[in-house]
Amino acid sequence: MHLWTLFFMSVIVPWMLSSAAKHEYMEVKNPKKDFEIFPDHGIPEDSDIGPVADPKADEMPTCLLCVCLTGSVYCEEVSPEMSAVPALPKETAYLYARFNKITKISNKDFADIATLKRIDLTGNFITEIEDGAFSKLPNLEELTLAENRLTKLPMLPANLILLNANFNKLKTQGVKSTAFKKLTKLAYLYLGNNELTAVPQLPESLHVVHLHNNKIKTITDETFCKGNTTQYIRTNMDEVKLDGNPIMLSQYPNSFICLRSLPIGQYH
Repeated sequence: MHLWTLFFMSVIVPWMLSSAAKHEYMEVKNPKKDFEIFPDHGIPEDSDIGPVADPKADEMPTCLLCVCLTGSVYCEEVSPEMSAVPALPKETAYLYARFNKITKISNKDFADIATLKRIDLTGNFITEIEDGAFSKLPNLEELTLAENRLTKLPMLPANLILLNANFNKLKTQGVKSTAFKKLTKLAYLYLGNNELTAVPQLPESLHVVHLHNNKIKTITDETFCKGNTTQYIRTNMDEVKLDGNPIMLSQYPNSFICLRSLPIGQYH
């Protein structure tokens, strides 16, 4: 019995103390880590982020949307789509806003741009031009409205030299008979591919007039000439186009006696 007690005290007890000390050492060396889970309030899920909307044309500066050079603004086939005339720099003399989706020209679009000399709005969707949109532009010489959807013309500025309104839907009711009479500098008038049934009064200054592919059925001795005199010669007129109209020009021989060359059209 004494021998067993001696064995227990000298071998077993030291071994137990050694094992306990080793376990305590390992816990100190590798302490347990407490993890705290914090709620995520700051980072949205991917599904919460919608697509970023592209800026609209009317929300962007004109000279970022278009190309601005000294006195000239080029807004052609603009992306994002342009549906109205942008605000122009004060010194703009030449505006090219072709092949966009402009639908209307208002009086305020060019109200403060007295320097404008040329406006080209070819290939838009313009159905309406307010009557005073161009009339207060004293320096405007060239106005191109081709390939739009106009049924009538607005008042035109007095110093206009060229008007191109080919490929619209212009009707005689929408073009006043005296619309061009007071335009004493008008030299080039293009009204082809419209729905006109009559020729408006033409100023003496004209060099070229295109009225082809309309619905003109008749003319008079006063349309191009002065019917009461055979001595009158229209010296400025170089070219008249009437082809593509339902009119037989040979039925109106006295209508062209003042011209230096016969109009282009059907004579059969």
